[in-house]
Order: sequence, then C-alpha cells, then structure tokens
Amino acid sequence: MKIFIDSADIEEIEKAKAYGLLDGVTTNPSLIKKAVDKLKKKGENIDMEAYITKILTVAKGLPVSLEVIGTSYDDMVKEGKRIFEKFNHVANNVYVKIPIDPALAIDSGSHFAGLNAIKELSSQGIPINCTLIFTPEQALLAAKAGAAFVSPFAGRIDDYIKKKNNISSEKTDYFPADGLEDDIEDNGIVSGIDLIEQCVIILRKYGLKTKVLAASIRNPRQVRESALVGADIATLPFGVIEKLLIHEKTIEGMNKFAEDTVDEYAGLLKG
Repeated sequence: MKIFIDSADIEEIEKAKAYGLLDGVTTNPSLIKKAVDKLKKKGENIDMEAYITKILTVAKGLPVSLEVIGTSYDDMVKEGKRIFEKFNHVANNVYVKIPIDPALAIDSGSHFAGLNAIKELSSQGIPINCTLIFTPEQALLAAKAGAAFVSPFAGRIDDYIKKKNNISSEKTDYFPADGLEDDIEDNGIVSGIDLIEQCVIILRKYGLKTKVLAASIRNPRQVRESALVGADIATLPFGVIEKLLIHEKTIEGMNKFAEDTVDEYAGLLKG
C-alpha cells in the first residue's frame, strides 16, 4: 500500500519525504487554508502560485492532488484544465481533485456534474482523484467515469455513523467499538474501513484500473486495516505518519540492547 501525506504544509511534506517512504501528496481547500493561516500567523505574505509550485517541486516524482472549487460542470472543467495547464509543467505530477457530487443541497439539479467533469477531464488525459466518496456506489460511478483515484473518507463516515446511532465520541478511541458492529450501520456500511473494503471489492471484481485511496485516516490502526482490506493508497495527516513507527516496547528493547552492548563488540563495529 502506498503512503501519501494529506497536507498542504510544505514543512510537513518535506519532513515526510525525508523519511524516505512518501509516495504522494493530497491537498484540498481546507488544508491549503490551514497552511496559509499558519504562515500568516508568522507574518509571512502568501504568493499562492509560488506556494503551489513549491509543493509540486518538493514532491517531484510523486503525484500531488489539487482540488477545484467550482460546483458546476462548466466551472469544474474550466478549473481542472487551468490547474493542469498552469502547474503540471512544474514537475509533471498534478492530479486534479473533483468531488463525486458537487451539489450543495439534496434537491439540487447538479448531482451528476462531478461525474461528467471527471469523464471530460480524464478523456483529455488529465488524471483525476475523485474525492468525498461515502458509498461504494459513488466509487463505482467515479471509476466508470475514468477517475484514476477514488477517495473514500473513512474517518468522516465513522463520525456520521456514530452521530446517526447516538454513540458518544468518548465511548471509544477507535470505531467501531468491539461488539457494536452488528448494531450500527449506514446503508449497509458499518465503518469507514468497511467502506474502503467494499470499494476495493467492487473495483477489483470488475477489473477497473482505478486505485482506492483511503482518506480521512485518523490513527495507525486505520492505516493497518486499510492495508488489510486492500487499499492501494492511504493518505495520512503528518501526525499519523509520525505515529506509525512508535511503540514503547521497541524503545524498551533499544535501551536494553544499548545497556547490554559490551566494549569488545562495540570496538569491533567501530573498526
């Protein structure tokens, strides 16, 4: 499973890449706002074009998702083309993020505008990351429209199911809690990992080339379970990436090895 960083913070991206295992970067308007606000608090001026260019340069050789903000077919296609034409030449690594359903209300007439935009942009050779996936059906439609990636949101669907079933966030730090799986669901989905697994099963069943990108990952256990259910990619906040290696027993073992190392062995290794 590939590991992406879910961040628009250049410092975080640089650190994650320096660890040697980074496979890509995902951004969205909320992450860009967070990064910009951080810089503004430091009194720095923001040149957004230069900032995006820096992200792409730092991540050279790795796919970077940049999201449209329009909600109509025309706007998303126009913005998707503009993003790709303006930035892909920097490092040839731009993926355009399109929401599966850009409608701002249930009674909107624009529910299928995202799929139509995906089909149009992908037909022009622009790789698409379809975002805001909350059902396997959405993932299937996005894949059929030509998306390179589909991004099911594990953490957010967990939040939704907990709220729908009146489960306190304090009841468990991982969801679903043991023993609850048979009692809760949303449209046949019992957890964010279940959503990811069903997306994987459906796309594999029909031989679709679209990759499943596990998004909205909150903790290392969700990373492990995303891998277990066959996600092609998981995009992780920097804080989750840093937690993947840490275990107190590993630290304990290192201290024991250091304590037990005899001078003769140490001298042999130092040469």
